[in-house]
Order: sequence, then structure tokens, then C-alpha cells
Amino acid sequence: MTRSVISQSRPVLVPVRALWLLALSIGLLIAQALVAQARPDSFADLAQKVSPSVVNITTSTMVEGNAGASPLVPEGSPFEDFFERFRDRMDEGNRPRRSSALGSGFVISEDGFVVTNNHVIEGADEINIEFFSGKTLPAKVIGTDPKTDIAVLKVESDTPLPYVKFGDSDTARVGDWVLAMGNPLGQGFSLSAGIVSARNRALSGTYDDYIQTDAAINRGNSGGPLFNLDGEVVGVNTAILSPTGGSIGIGFSMASNVVKQVVAQLQEFGETRRGWLGVRIQDVTPDVAEAMGLEKAAGALVTDVPEGPSADAGMLSGDVIMSFDGRDVADTRSLVRQVGNTEVGKTVRVVVFREGKTQTLRVTLGRREEAEGAIPVVQPGGTPEAPEEKSIFGVTLQPLDDEVRGQLELDSSVSGLVVTGVDETSEAFEKGLRAGDVITEAGQQKVASIADMDARIAEAREAGRRSILLLVRRGGDPRFVALGIEE
Repeated sequence: MTRSVISQSRPVLVPVRALWLLALSIGLLIAQALVAQARPDSFADLAQKVSPSVVNITTSTMVEGNAGASPLVPEGSPFEDFFERFRDRMDEGNRPRRSSALGSGFVISEDGFVVTNNHVIEGADEINIEFFSGKTLPAKVIGTDPKTDIAVLKVESDTPLPYVKFGDSDTARVGDWVLAMGNPLGQGFSLSAGIVSARNRALSGTYDDYIQTDAAINRGNSGGPLFNLDGEVVGVNTAILSPTGGSIGIGFSMASNVVKQVVAQLQEFGETRRGWLGVRIQDVTPDVAEAMGLEKAAGALVTDVPEGPSADAGMLSGDVIMSFDGRDVADTRSLVRQVGNTEVGKTVRVVVFREGKTQTLRVTLGRREEAEGAIPVVQPGGTPEAPEEKSIFGVTLQPLDDEVRGQLELDSSVSGLVVTGVDETSEAFEKGLRAGDVITEAGQQKVASIADMDARIAEAREAGRRSILLLVRRGGDPRFVALGIEE
């Protein structure tokens, strides 16, 4: 009896096993298809679609003397005197010449508005835009924003221009494919592919919101677009981290949701108009939260309330800003961005935590640009004169003067801090800083004195930054270097 049951059951097991194997095979095929869909075989169609809207930007500036024109000869080299005599014979010491620079950009409207980086066109006398078709048109500057390193240009064309649209950078996820386009190292139109490596990166600027990518970005890519696979611009290629100045797979693109608002204001007003709350703030740390009776370490702790919108609304030092205009405040960085993105003159509700309970204030925002212009760099009572030389980050800095400019063969219009020495054990040395380099910006603001540098570092620390972004020029060639802020 048992045998017959067993013998009859065997034919039933074979089809079940076959069906299971068939289902497994189908599942594997579907999984492979999904992987293939996530990893396109080619970006050629997308490149063909967006390339006509990407431009190369050439700028030129008239400079005095032969800054950056002499060959790079090591100090003490037997050829040093030879090149010095050669230059004197050619009488190029004081002859004005035109200096050129290259960058990238992209067209955002058929009537010729172009977006690029501010540092690409800063100080330029002439700006020319080369299109993918080979056509070249002169451009004029509509407006610039050094804080986000964005500039808007305008060209006049007889025919409508191909253009691209901004995408929503907030939807970009780590691991998504992105394409960087531009003019790397002056080689002309070029495409590189990579992924979103990280989101919400902050270098040292107040309004930083960078997308980090491993798509190759090199000198000349600055100002070019970072595309998603829908052909939308989700970032503007701005900076790289590199000890050599070349791409090592750590590039940064300013998020399109930041850029869109800046571009709209530059188009409308020719300048930015950011909201101003009028407080000095710091992050709420866990120990501060515990001491104040807060449930979690969130919000922005008010450290000072100078004369301005918040003082008029009754805000006090020691308040913790928990909510701004209906949105929770995570930290100082998020509050600064929320305020800056809010319309000047708008009255907003600000919820603060004070003495164990919450309170709602109504603050009418001022304009940040006007407030910054009205606040003196040196407060009443004065400060001691800055020393002529100071060591910061293992770098010894000295303000540029006529004597140093002459030694470095720099134009008289160049301002900044010259590096006179670098500690070989420092991070700065590892990242390529050397004596003779000139730091012209710190925290995306110009520096002309030691006091300026100290102020930029203080601002970065106050904003909770762990590093500060320096714009370093060597032989007229700029690059960004991020250095950690010493405690």
C-alpha cells in the first residue's frame, strides 16, 4: 500500500520542481533587465540632446607687466639669470599684455541667458561664448553672486538658442548617474560620467549646498552643468579637492535648487536680495540641549542680537530658534539658508525656546546685503593693527604690497595674501600650497589683509564649518583648496 502511494507521488514532484526552476530563471532575467535599465549602455543620445546648450567661455583681461609670462625656473637655477636677461632684452617688463582664461557654462533660455561661475569671469574685460556649433558671440555680465560663485551672462543672437532646464536637485540620490560637461583644460567640449557620491556638502560658504560627484571635473570645467539622466541641470560644477589640481574623483557642483533662486534674482535685479534676520547664532550641542532642557540637540542658539529685525521683534540672546516661517530649524546652516531664501520685507513667524517654554515672534526680514554693507569691519574702539606676517594652518601669510608684487611680477590690481612659507608637516603642504602662492579669497570672499583672513575664519567657525575654502592663484592659475580649521 505504501509502495503504490510513493510510486504515484513521484510524477507529481517533477513538474513542481520544474516550475520552481522556471520561476527562478524568470526572476533572474527580470533582475538582469532591471540592472541593464539602471546602467545604460550608452550616454550618446543624452549627450547629443544637451551638448548644443553647453558653451565654452573665454575671458581676457589687460594686465600690466609680464605677470605669469616668464618661464617657471626654480629659484637658484643656473638658467635664472639667463631668463632674467632675456626678458630685459625683450623689454617686456612694463609692456601691457592681454591675459586669457577658460571656463564653461550653459544656456538657460532661447534669448541668450548663460550661467557660469563667478570666478570664471571675475575681472574680465572681454567675455566670448563659443557654442557647440562653433559659433562665437560676445557676452555681457548681467549679475554675479560671489557667495555661491554664480554669474549670469547674456548674449545677443539672431536665432533662438538651444537651452536646458534646471532640475530638482533635492531628488538627486547618492548613487544616481550624472554627466559633467564643459571645457576641461582647454580641450574643448567634453563629457564625463559618474555618480552622485554625496549630498549636501558644505565647503566654507554660507549658502553652500554641493553635490559631490566622481564624474571627472578639471580646470576649465568650472561653470559647466551637471546633468541627470533626464537631461536636466542638477548642479553647476564649481570646485574640486585635489593635491595636484587635477581630478581625483572628488568634485563639487552647487545644487540647482540654490542656483535657480540666485539666477532668478540676478536676472531680475542684477544682484541678490537675501533675507536678513539680524542675529548671531551657533549650533545646539547635546550638552547645551541638556543644560537648557531641550528634548534634542536641534535649532539655532542665539548668541547676540544686534540692532536689526530680530531686536525689533523682541528676540534675546540665549533664545533657541526652533522654527522659521513654518519650517523646523535643524541647525545654523539650515536656518541661514532658509532666511536667505526668504523674500526681503516679509514678516515671518519665528518660534523660539526661552526659559523652558516656546514663544512665537513676528520678524520682518531686512536685506542681508544692505546689513553687511552697513556693519563696519572694525567696531568702535578699534583693534590692534594686524601683524605684517602671521602663521595660519601652518602657512605663513603676508599682505601683498608693491615690493612683493614686483617680486612675483603681479599686476597692481591683484590683492590678497602671499604665502611666504609652508610647514612641510601641515595639511596645507600636503594639498600643494607653496611659497609664492597668492590667496585672493577665503570663504568665497576677498581677503586683502590678515584681519580679513581672521574674520573669514571666525565666520566659518561661527557657522559651524570644519573647513574653509581658499582661492589660491599661482602664476595666474586659480584653484580652490579646502583646509581644516584649527581649534
